[in-house]
Amino acid sequence: MDFSVKKLASDAGVFFSRAVQFTEEKLGQAEKTELDAHYENLLARADSTKNWTEKILHQTEVLLQPNPSARVEEFLYEKLDRKMPARTTNAELLAQYMMEAANEFGPGTPYGQTLLRVGETEKRLGGAEREFIHASSINFLTPLRSFLEGDWKSISKERRLLQNRRLDLDSCKAKLKKAKAAEALPDFQETRPRNYVLSASASALWSDEVDKAEYELRVAQTEFDRQAEVTRLLLEGISSTHVNHLRCLHEFVEAQAAYYVQCYQHMLDLQKQLSRFSGAPVVNVDSTSPLPLSAAEVSSSAPASSSSLCTSDVTPPVSGTRKARALYDYEAADSSELALLADELIMVYSLPGMDPDWLIGERGNQKGKVPVTYLELLS
Repeated sequence: MDFSVKKLASDAGVFFSRAVQFTEEKLGQAEKTELDAHYENLLARADSTKNWTEKILHQTEVLLQPNPSARVEEFLYEKLDRKMPARTTNAELLAQYMMEAANEFGPGTPYGQTLLRVGETEKRLGGAEREFIHASSINFLTPLRSFLEGDWKSISKERRLLQNRRLDLDSCKAKLKKAKAAEALPDFQETRPRNYVLSASASALWSDEVDKAEYELRVAQTEFDRQAEVTRLLLEGISSTHVNHLRCLHEFVEAQAAYYVQCYQHMLDLQKQLSRFSGAPVVNVDSTSPLPLSAAEVSSSAPASSSSLCTSDVTPPVSGTRKARALYDYEAADSSELALLADELIMVYSLPGMDPDWLIGERGNQKGKVPVTYLELLS
């Protein structure tokens, strides 16, 4: 118990000395030991690394998960050291809605079939996004977070210790300076009351104080130098941190590039599928009014029939043949189809049992299937 009280009193004295030294430095009444320029550069570089790492980490998390509530939930699961349940991506949720809508509208209808195809692609996009988020979290976010929660905490702890050692050192310097100044007074005894009895001469007393202050200064200087070296080694390790983060950044770029390549390939495959299938409403070819179309309803690539048809054996009906104008260029997918040029005129007709989204078109001796979404039927 006595030991604890003495230790507490000693710690309180050290804390008080540091507080006095810190206050006097702020007021400009005490000298401060300055670190060399190289050390200051290391400190500035470390602070800059920490600040930018925090910003990059936060913004990457926003990129991977824009929903702030979801990010908070992930943070809580991580702190509680519990496994995060699988989260459905936005693309996967959209795919689910599209597929459910297709089943309700009828998967055999043009709209329903297109919803199914687009839904399947959105599901693949969601899977690719999930893989990208997982790879980025492991290869990029985890190293950045480890630096902030590990290396940087160690650096901050050693810097605080260095600051305390520096305050102790400057306090000892101030104490030694005061002791030498008091020792140099010409007549110490005259400053005391007449009935004051000294057990030794005043000069001897202050000499002991000076020796004690010099000893404390040497101890403080040794501890400061040792702590400065430890802190310097940690600060110089920031260079290794930069190398590690550079490698992680390359891995993040690779994961992001692979993700976008997958997305592009999935959308390209979807575009090719839609070029062989028309999602436009069923058109009555006997109608005398032109087919109303908008740019959003027309695919940028060419649709084709789901069943094969040998157009060379088709004989045009005696009645029902009509003239039509091509609204857009159309590239035939195979020999059973007829290529179109925008604004050209052709003759078209339908056959019994034929897909209502397709017509037979004739241009001179050429004959083939053409999608009705690319035609304006004329009288």
